[in-house]
Amino acid sequence: MSQTETLSEGARKGTRDTAGAPSSAKRWWILSIIAIAQLMVVLDATIVNIALPSAQADLGFSDGNRQWIVTAYALAFASLLLLGGRLADLFGRKPTFLIGVAGFAGASVLGGAANSFGMLVTARALQGVFAALLAPAALSLLNTTFTDAKERAKAFSVYGAIAGAGGALGLLLGGVLTDALDWRWTLYVNIIFAVVALVGGWMLLSNHRDAASSKLDLPGALLVSSGLFAVVYGFSNAETHDWSSPQTWGFLIAGGLLLTVFAWWQTRAAHPLLPMRVLLDRSRGASFLAVLVTGAGMFGVFLFLTYYLQLNLGFSPTKTGVAFLPMMAALMVMAQVSTTKLVPRIGPKVVIPAGFAIAAVGMAWLTGIGLDSSYSTDVLPQLLLIGVGLGIVMPPAMALATSGIAPEDAGVASATVNAMQQIGGSIGTALLNTLAASAATSYLSGKDATNKLVQAQSTIESYTTAFWWSAGFFAVGTVIAFLLYRRGVPEQDAEAAPVVHM
Repeated sequence: MSQTETLSEGARKGTRDTAGAPSSAKRWWILSIIAIAQLMVVLDATIVNIALPSAQADLGFSDGNRQWIVTAYALAFASLLLLGGRLADLFGRKPTFLIGVAGFAGASVLGGAANSFGMLVTARALQGVFAALLAPAALSLLNTTFTDAKERAKAFSVYGAIAGAGGALGLLLGGVLTDALDWRWTLYVNIIFAVVALVGGWMLLSNHRDAASSKLDLPGALLVSSGLFAVVYGFSNAETHDWSSPQTWGFLIAGGLLLTVFAWWQTRAAHPLLPMRVLLDRSRGASFLAVLVTGAGMFGVFLFLTYYLQLNLGFSPTKTGVAFLPMMAALMVMAQVSTTKLVPRIGPKVVIPAGFAIAAVGMAWLTGIGLDSSYSTDVLPQLLLIGVGLGIVMPPAMALATSGIAPEDAGVASATVNAMQQIGGSIGTALLNTLAASAATSYLSGKDATNKLVQAQSTIESYTTAFWWSAGFFAVGTVIAFLLYRRGVPEQDAEAAPVVHM
């Protein structure tokens, strides 16, 4: 091709890309819609937790069945994420996004109207199914809407802050709705988010199928969905069964084997569900692992600190949610600083390990709680430090995990980010619950278990054990991030990414 022809071809592409990209004002409205939809998904990972005692009393299910209200959502969500991401690439992000929002709202209405345990579990599973469509479509829309480096950094700081702080906001909103109205409103509230996201998405989003020429990898979809289901189910069973139970290790082994076969199949499939090029980039792989570790460690904050505040310090559900607000504020501030200032100037090899180290120090400091501790001196400073650390880690990791990805792979890369967060959360919940229960049992050994003071101290031992392990997760994240991230400023931050169609 001659130089003239090359220049002409470049001009045609530049004109087409500029026309295809949404205007600056429209981009920020699109971010608002994506943020609302993502907030709805993240909220539902925790908003029901605080309402569980009320729902249990209303519907009359046992303590043993209670965990399935949470687990049903996580199982469906995690196991179907990669399939949902690929469907967005194949059939278009706008229809996938809108179907996900509408289905999530419908499942929420079903859950709010539940008159039995089975109906509520079914609704939560359906929420997970539609969240698996919605979440990767939302992240891939963000990735393909914001192509200017500076705007992209700002957009991902907002998205990452929601992903990190949404769980804590769910605890707050769940407490307020349960106290002021009824536990059913922790599900009905999704209708408000969904209506805004549906109307905005319908008006603002345009559709483009970047992988329209590809075909759905059905064997790969079955392998990865069943593999992820088995892994999450196995870890979930560890909460109610011993680790030696076949229902725990059997499913974990089966899940590992299925995922191994899936990885092998992806190197052979003509149209792989998860192309190896998505995983094998060094910085992208480091970002996926950073999201996984963050998901595992965060549950040490949300889950066990919620127990401590309510059961030991006597906080109400609403007051418990308010207690997490400073952490959310710190996280959101640092999300902006890390993505727009620190990573573009210093690079992820220094910034992300530093964030993990700060979060690890905060978690270790939190192990100093006791029966006579106060929130203002023994919880608040630690929460602020953890919020700063997570704000430095999560938004840049999510941005780098999808940075420079080919348009036809945007959906599945986005789904992998969400899957890592869900799997990390499931692993963290199972491990921390098991370790905390063992710590409490060990403390009670040889003591008067009927003594209320001894019982209360055993719960403190369980909480601090979980916090130490969470600190350990973040410490491991520090090492992984430092070893895997490349030196210097990422190319995506140094120059604008190529503009792609919406």
